[in-house]
Amino acid sequence: MSQRPPLPPFTIETARLKARAAEDAWNSCDPERVALAYTEDSRWRNRAEFVNGRAEIVAFLKRKWARELEYRLIKEVWACMDNRIAVRFAYEWHDDSGQWYRSYGNENWEFDEHGLMRVRHASINDLPIDDSARTFHWDRTAPRPADHPTLSDLGL
Repeated sequence: MSQRPPLPPFTIETARLKARAAEDAWNSCDPERVALAYTEDSRWRNRAEFVNGRAEIVAFLKRKWARELEYRLIKEVWACMDNRIAVRFAYEWHDDSGQWYRSYGNENWEFDEHGLMRVRHASINDLPIDDSARTFHWDRTAPRPADHPTLSDLGL
């Protein structure tokens, strides 16, 4: 089985590396790439939807990114212990009518010994925003720049 470092047990520094790797993968909007970070039998709760296994993860993400256009995400570690990490996040996107949203949420992650996520619980709320309220403006084809403000820096 392949390893997905950093591996548990996590320190705050390795948890930050893990969260940034997840952020970069999700910002690619590539469902197959994202799914490789999860165990074959990974279990998710995303809002009110329950997803089981990589095939369902890929299908879920394809639906998500067909609806959530111009998606840009920032994750920030909240806490970590042993093989678990809690993150908070915000992402901006627009629908097919051009309405922008900022979605806020929290995720609880549990990893196996190979560094693959086996459990993901996500709670998310969407806030309609004006285009002028957007704060995530980096190039969509690249990861968030290292010097871009964090959620805390942005007051989010």
